[in-house]
Amino acid sequence: MHLTSLPSEAPTVPPASDPPPEPPRPASDNEPESKPAATLGSRFLALFAEVRPNEVVTVLLLTFTVFALLLAYYFLKVVREPLILASGGAEVKTYASAGQATLLVIAVQIHGALARRFGRMQLVGGIYSFFVVCILAFAFLAKIKAPIGVPFYLFVGVMSLMVVSQFWAFANDLYDEGQGKRLFAIVGVGSSVGAAAGAAIAGRLFKYVGPSGLLLLAGLILAGCAGILAIVHNREPHEGGSEPVVKGKGAGAFSGFRLVFGERYLGLLALMALVTNWVNTTGEYLLDRTLLASTHGTKEQVEASVAAFKGNYFFWVNGIGVALQLFVASRLLARFGVRKTLFLMPIFSLAGYSIMAVAPILAAVAVAKIAENSIDYSIQTTARQALFLVTSREAKFTAKTVIDTFVVRFGDVCAAGTIAVAAVVHISTRVLSGMNVALVLVWIAIVVGIGREHMKLSKTEGNPEAKPS
Repeated sequence: MHLTSLPSEAPTVPPASDPPPEPPRPASDNEPESKPAATLGSRFLALFAEVRPNEVVTVLLLTFTVFALLLAYYFLKVVREPLILASGGAEVKTYASAGQATLLVIAVQIHGALARRFGRMQLVGGIYSFFVVCILAFAFLAKIKAPIGVPFYLFVGVMSLMVVSQFWAFANDLYDEGQGKRLFAIVGVGSSVGAAAGAAIAGRLFKYVGPSGLLLLAGLILAGCAGILAIVHNREPHEGGSEPVVKGKGAGAFSGFRLVFGERYLGLLALMALVTNWVNTTGEYLLDRTLLASTHGTKEQVEASVAAFKGNYFFWVNGIGVALQLFVASRLLARFGVRKTLFLMPIFSLAGYSIMAVAPILAAVAVAKIAENSIDYSIQTTARQALFLVTSREAKFTAKTVIDTFVVRFGDVCAAGTIAVAAVVHISTRVLSGMNVALVLVWIAIVVGIGREHMKLSKTEGNPEAKPS
């Protein structure tokens, strides 16, 4: 009887058939980590794209930085136009545009030499500081009424491309592919809003502070942008961020050009930038040509009609561009990926120039150009920047600089050559629109090639097992 009570006092031994309980298993790197609780900022930004709580501050800082860059650019642009036109008219402005391409070759070589000596923040901060000093010098010269029209026009053309290119190179180096695809759409909002705000504010400020005052403001804004990027650099992990961005075998002043011509993917990106700018600039000429042909009356009446049309035109381009950037860009990239999104702008351009070739009337040309430019300034720009996420650090800083500066400006030169020939041999608007249709077909073929190369390099798109970070 006493023995029957022993089992209740002894430790319970599980039956042999039941396996012992497993100890807690450490989390695997392949298992999703628990996400931090959403903050007010991440919930608000979720209206436009997926932004995680620990990414909010950096994304907002970058967005404000590119907003300020575009604001400063429009301040400089408003000063640039009257100076160059007063110095020699529209002809000198055209020749100066070609001169910018030559200067950019030199600027790219200097940038390549600096890239093999300095790290990310030293390179970007040094370039920004140099341009700030130049802007302040031009502000002084404008104050004493020095003749700076042509040199200032050349300077703005180089500076505007360089500072924006370095900003996006910095952002590409900061984020990996998965992050960039999610976050670049938010960052791009700053660019779209900055362009719209700059166009609206600069003209009004010019009346009160004059050329030297606007230049001084632009210089201070650019200096502030460098300071914000330094804050971002210090608060974010930056493996290799202090090392020279170009090193090893390919280092050198011509490393950017060597990368562009030596790698198929980068070469295709350069071709796309050239053809896109060629098509777009020629399209702007078609719009201006059709507008002037549709406007009649005295000189004052023509000027008033052109000003009213352009004001309305820029309003729609900027307004639609901002809406696309806020509500469409991130969703397109998330749903279709970078490769498929790249087809959107050439498809719209193909439709637009085909309509112009059939019916070259002002309403049709204006609608086509509004669609093309609003997509270009929002969705196309975001997708194009994301294409560099799969490249090396050297490519992000040097090859990207070559493409975003020299190649883009060379596209303007190609368009200027086309327009000059059209003026000499009296090519009609229909025929010139047809030539743009042919260029857009080449553009689409280039996008197909980019898609194939991007698929080989991408760690997320086209790989169902990969999980974007």
